[in-house]
Amino acid sequence: MSTRTDSAKKAVEHFRTTFSLIKQEVSKFIVGQEDIIEDVLNAVTCGGHVLLEGVPGLGKTALVQTFSKALHLNFKRIQFTPDLLPADVVGSNILVQKNNEKTFQFEPGPVFCNILLADEINRATPKTQSALLETMQEKHVTVSGITHMLDKPFFVLATQNPIEQDGTYPLPEAQLDRFFFKLHVKMPSHKEFSEILKRTGGTTEPQIKVVATGDDIIKMGRIVRYIPIDKAILNYLIHIVRMTHPSVAQAPDSVKKYVRHGASPRAAQTILAAARVRAMLAGRYHVAVEDIDAVAIPAMRHRLILSFEGQAEGVTADELIRNVLSNKPKIRSA
Repeated sequence: MSTRTDSAKKAVEHFRTTFSLIKQEVSKFIVGQEDIIEDVLNAVTCGGHVLLEGVPGLGKTALVQTFSKALHLNFKRIQFTPDLLPADVVGSNILVQKNNEKTFQFEPGPVFCNILLADEINRATPKTQSALLETMQEKHVTVSGITHMLDKPFFVLATQNPIEQDGTYPLPEAQLDRFFFKLHVKMPSHKEFSEILKRTGGTTEPQIKVVATGDDIIKMGRIVRYIPIDKAILNYLIHIVRMTHPSVAQAPDSVKKYVRHGASPRAAQTILAAARVRAMLAGRYHVAVEDIDAVAIPAMRHRLILSFEGQAEGVTADELIRNVLSNKPKIRSA
């Protein structure tokens, strides 16, 4: 038993060390945004995708590129525009001539990579946006009835501008639900502004070293699943997700008034995985209530569908989730 315990402790310690190395390396180039870096790394470790929302120029693209360098992963970028076609994303069959015979050959699209930056994803038409649904969930592409597997690991890190809405197509709920986290990238402080100019305005830029590989990320994802969660804490997690549904009798009045549809079961899966990562980073071998509370907002803010009243009164999903978290039930250990 002690051998298994020692092995588990070594695995968790390796997880924490690798996580810290990646975060430190990315922070060499990305100024501030520590919470964003940690949340993106949390999602990537769990095999999830991330939607980064923020005005242009805040370093969202640079963040994704820096991650790919630190992890030595194949990085591709797609600039989403209204004229982009599904074949421009996943690839298509092209006619080639071999040995005096003409045959169709699959030409892979940019989605065949490890880290895909879907820049301004809400500028593409729904038909093109849907091309990513299969890749994000099943990690493969089907063209002309033939399935092509993507390399592992595979992550979609998408960006969108929350201000400019002309010429954009809101992401459908089914696609939003496939994002592990939705993160808000904020404006840097005065001190951070100064540091950004120092790092990017000189003759040299910080050099990013490879500190982990794709295999390391996959192994870290396996370790996450072994972190235990007490039945009472699990019930609390389920309670939090269910309280975002207006049809639940115990839901807060704000939810019943301003929410049309609450968070999905996939939100609960996201919270569980992310809370386990946070527990390990805190040096604990079990999930606590504070771990769940810390990841609930980024895990659910894009999964709540507001009612007409909520949209008209400018209520945000973050406010509603905080209201749910403020009404904690009594937690009794099993």
